[in-house]
Amino acid sequence: MAQLGFHDGTLPLFGPSTGPDDCDEAAPAPTSGQKLPSYIADHRTRLRTRFREGGAAALPDYEMLELVLFRAIPRQDVKPLARLLLDSFGDFNRVITASPARLSMIKGVGEAVITELKIVEAAAQRMMRARVLNRPVLSSWDALLDYCHTAMSHRETEQFRILFLDRKNVLIADEEQAKGTVDHVPVYPREVVKRALELNACALILVHNHPSGDPTPSESDLTMTLQIQEAAQVLGIILHDHLIIGKSRELSFRSQGYLA
Repeated sequence: MAQLGFHDGTLPLFGPSTGPDDCDEAAPAPTSGQKLPSYIADHRTRLRTRFREGGAAALPDYEMLELVLFRAIPRQDVKPLARLLLDSFGDFNRVITASPARLSMIKGVGEAVITELKIVEAAAQRMMRARVLNRPVLSSWDALLDYCHTAMSHRETEQFRILFLDRKNVLIADEEQAKGTVDHVPVYPREVVKRALELNACALILVHNHPSGDPTPSESDLTMTLQIQEAAQVLGIILHDHLIIGKSRELSFRSQGYLA
């Protein structure tokens, strides 16, 4: 049986199109001498129509991935690659948030595919971040949790972020303080407090993820949090909470009684 190959190429901003539904696709590769087969063109048109009429809820994960892959691989059937990505990573979210290094290990995935997937990831994070930036965090807590899960829950290594708040608890900055390994991230209380002073922040929320999926805090998590709280208190800075983000749930130090 002939092996299916994927042509992973960049998509020009302007170029010939075969119809209104193909306006975002590249012209056929000069070396192929063939038009997009009608069954593929028809499938793409039907899929786009279903998405426009029914939204994402009308499509399973592999078809949502197909829509993303259409631009990166404009002239071939991308359904096999969409299914391969899902088989490799588990679901749509994990495909989108997978690291470029891991994505590049999948046969048929090149720079164009990785770029399209990372654009989708960045857009999702930016939209969720817009819901919480420059707004009182404590009155939009659910939106904050949604943003943290979008940004961190599917990461394969630990990441430590700090949310800096002003005196009205409005989020003024969201910064990544450190990256780590699958089960550890180095955090220095002195650097956390120093950055808070630079931003003139009055309060903090700490956030980090557990790639294992279990948000239960470790002893080092507890010790580090108390050290930051003590250092912040000396300078009149409030530590509102420390959130640990797991795969499907989060843990709040404040709710669990770890912070007084």
